Amino acid sequence: MIGDNYFGAATALLLGSSLLGAFFDNIPYVATLAPVVEDLVAEVPDPGTGQALWWAFALGADFGGNGTAVAASANVVGIGIAAKAGHHISFWQFTKYGIIVTVLSTLMAWLYVWLRYFT
Repeated sequence: MIGDNYFGAATALLLGSSLLGAFFDNIPYVATLAPVVEDLVAEVPDPGTGQALWWAFALGADFGGNGTAVAASANVVGIGIAAKAGHHISFWQFTKYGIIVTVLSTLMAWLYVWLRYFT
């Protein structure tokens, strides 16, 4: 499906993982998709490109976890600790800032993957 466009594959993995990681807990997401990435990497002609695909997948899933309150266990714990200290953080209040952080960090990760592996 990707042919020889490994940069496109890395971009799709990074952006797709970031988007999905913002709405689903990233641990089950990564556990579910890791075999798919493993099969994709097995078809790559050189190890450096395979490494780029793994990094794109990992960075996307990780940074996507910043997007919403439910995307990572640490977010839920942090909101709980804030509530105990008297600072209520709603889902939408968290998301308003989390999406900005997710978009910016994902763009920086995309730039890193591009510069590190494809230039």
